[in-house]
Amino acid sequence: VQLQASGGGLVQTGGSLRLSCAVSYSGRSRYPVAWFRQAQGKEREFVAAISGSGGETAYADSVKDRVTISRDYTKNTVKLQLNHLKPEDTAVYYCATKAIYNSNRSYRFGHQYDYWGQGTQVTVSS
Repeated sequence: VQLQASGGGLVQTGGSLRLSCAVSYSGRSRYPVAWFRQAQGKEREFVAAISGSGGETAYADSVKDRVTISRDYTKNTVKLQLNHLKPEDTAVYYCATKAIYNSNRSYRFGHQYDYWGQGTQVTVSS
C-alpha cells in the first residue's frame, strides 16, 4: 500500500489549499479514504472521508462548510479542498485508507483505517 500526501504549505487566513493523497493498493484505487489532522499538542481529529465508490462523503462539523473531498480514479488520488482557512486549521494533515474494496460507505474513525500516509503540514497565519 502506498499513500502519499502533498499540497500543504503556509497560507494566510481566508486562503485556500488543495491537498492531494495518492493512493495505490494492490494496483487498485477504489478504497475508502479519509483525511485526519493533528495540531501540535492536540489529539488527531477527523476532517473528511470518501467511500471507495465515491458515492458517499462525510465531514467534520468544524469544516463541513469549507472543505470538499473528492477522488480521481484515473489518477488514483483523493483531493481535499480547504477554503476560508483559519489559524485553527493549522495542523499536520494525514490521509488514510482502509482495506475494503469499492465500499459504498465512508468511515470517520481513525481506528477503522489500516494504512496511513506520512502527513503534510498546513500552516495558516493570522
